[in-house]
Amino acid sequence: MSNGLCALVLAAGQGTRFKSAVNKVLHPILGKPMIRFVLDSLLDLRPERVIVVVGHQKDEVAKAVAHPQVECVVQRRQLGTAHAVLAARAVLARRKHDDVIVINSDLPLFTAGTIKPLLRLHRTSRSALTVLSAEPENPSGFGRLVREGHGRLRVVEEKDASPSEKSISEVNTGVYIFKVRDLLDILPAISNKNLKREFYLTDSIALLQDRNKKVSVYKTARAAEVVGVNTRYELSQAALALRDRKARALSDAGVTVLDPRSTWIDLEVEIGPDTVIYPSVTIEGATRIGSRCVVHPSAHLVNAVIGSDVRVLTSAVIKDSLIGDGVSVGPFCHLRGKTVIRPGARVGNFVEMKKTDFGRRSKAMHLSYLGDSEVGQGVNIGAGTITCNYDGVKKNRTTIGNDVFVGSGTELIAPVRVGKGAYIAAGSTITKDVAADSLAIARTPQVEKRGWAKRKKELDRKRLERKK
Repeated sequence: MSNGLCALVLAAGQGTRFKSAVNKVLHPILGKPMIRFVLDSLLDLRPERVIVVVGHQKDEVAKAVAHPQVECVVQRRQLGTAHAVLAARAVLARRKHDDVIVINSDLPLFTAGTIKPLLRLHRTSRSALTVLSAEPENPSGFGRLVREGHGRLRVVEEKDASPSEKSISEVNTGVYIFKVRDLLDILPAISNKNLKREFYLTDSIALLQDRNKKVSVYKTARAAEVVGVNTRYELSQAALALRDRKARALSDAGVTVLDPRSTWIDLEVEIGPDTVIYPSVTIEGATRIGSRCVVHPSAHLVNAVIGSDVRVLTSAVIKDSLIGDGVSVGPFCHLRGKTVIRPGARVGNFVEMKKTDFGRRSKAMHLSYLGDSEVGQGVNIGAGTITCNYDGVKKNRTTIGNDVFVGSGTELIAPVRVGKGAYIAAGSTITKDVAADSLAIARTPQVEKRGWAKRKKELDRKRLERKK
């Protein structure tokens, strides 16, 4: 059943104050492009359609807002907010009997809860236009809402405002709800006779009132949600607020975030109850962490899937990897590229793994590299062990069976297989397959030349004297 609601998002501008080659609304905050925050909040209202006006880097913006309910229209020249609405006139004309929310695309703190009372007032008052106003702590940069006699309203842009008008604390947030048919009627009458020579959508207020159409105002108490992001510093402040919002949500779900101010957790991250996140942790992307885990300081997790009862120790880096239940990783380890650590395994300091399946209860505790490898259960990887997986042309696999003991300082020259239960002596360079339950020793014979070092020092001394 239709709810008679659509939305129009203005996203054609470049955002020149960002001084960026990337469109302002594409800059990410906590893993999402800025424009997605507005779009997702609007979609929570279940509108029949969301129209996004694109211009600068239109293809990239359209990709960022791709959704079955979203349609993009192009504003080829950016000549103001009313001009942007004109770009969507043909689409709006198909929805004449709807109400339309008009909103800017740079409001990452905006939520559906802010728009619902505005929509309620708009419909109960049967207004042609309802304006969302607010009283922010700092009104600088906002158009001021001027309340005149006989219920008339006027918005004056800050650049056009007099000193007395600039002293007004109630501002226009740039969020409106129109009856579509009334909006389409007055759009052609909006002029650009102002200091910036732009077509202001705020002029619709006077035009509608002149035609005896009702214009209402709803003043929101959520002023912080409607403050636009125009600079990179404001982007950082929005991120700070969203980080706090995420930390509160995790706290309500039973997660302990010890220091939200120093912790970065993307919005899509999921964390189970009774998990503790220490300060200076960064958790990004689609990371999922189970229950009763501890993530220690300076760990960095990206698109990681972490089981329950896992300890991620200091400065561990885990990317695109899966960690099973009861595992301990770190400190200072690097797990990347589709690595899987099976339940009960331990990965220690300065160990790197890439595309490795590391078996249950296996251990690699110190200074090792395992790449393109499969390691069975109960395996001990000695300190300094490396798989030599790249032959200069392609990557090759190393396969280690269950219950293998690999001595310290071993090089496994892939492709190579080590059978179940085998032992490899420390310092070996393994170039051939090792049979199950055998001992492999692959060292060059030790040669000792007595007195060689003494003779070398004497030769070096004489050579130095000759140079003098």
